[in-house]
Amino acid sequence: MKKIFTTIIVVCAFATVQAQTIKNYTLQNIENQRVNLHDIKGDKLTVIDFWTTWCRPCKKAIPQLNKIYKQYKGKGVQVIGLNSDGPRTVAKVPTVSKGLQIQYPILIDMNSEIMNAHNFSTFPTLVIVDETFKIKYIHEGFVPGDEEEIISAIEKQLTK
Repeated sequence: MKKIFTTIIVVCAFATVQAQTIKNYTLQNIENQRVNLHDIKGDKLTVIDFWTTWCRPCKKAIPQLNKIYKQYKGKGVQVIGLNSDGPRTVAKVPTVSKGLQIQYPILIDMNSEIMNAHNFSTFPTLVIVDETFKIKYIHEGFVPGDEEEIISAIEKQLTK
């Protein structure tokens, strides 16, 4: 009975997360321009990576996200990096972005407004949303090999 109850809770929690939608935020990019999140979204899917300059797993994930961006940008998929550095470290974002050779758009969520609105608390957190910004997939943390799971999730959503 305990196992059934736990399963029900996990399924309900997953369904609740899956039903969430990312709102249309306007944030600054690393060139200090205001950018509307929905104006740069993908036609089919948008991969949103919440990261910081001080996060080692984030830095390991970024080269893989560059590859995913190159592979899927012509298939209606956009990758967006949402940096969540605080006031003390946000000035490093352009330099770190250049050093990591990030090829996709980077927006600044300095007060972690979007992360907090969705109760994301781990860096990196990667979210895949559909064209209406409904959350379809969430991945927290990053270790080498996780990119295969992310690619699988993208492929699954593209074939729906």
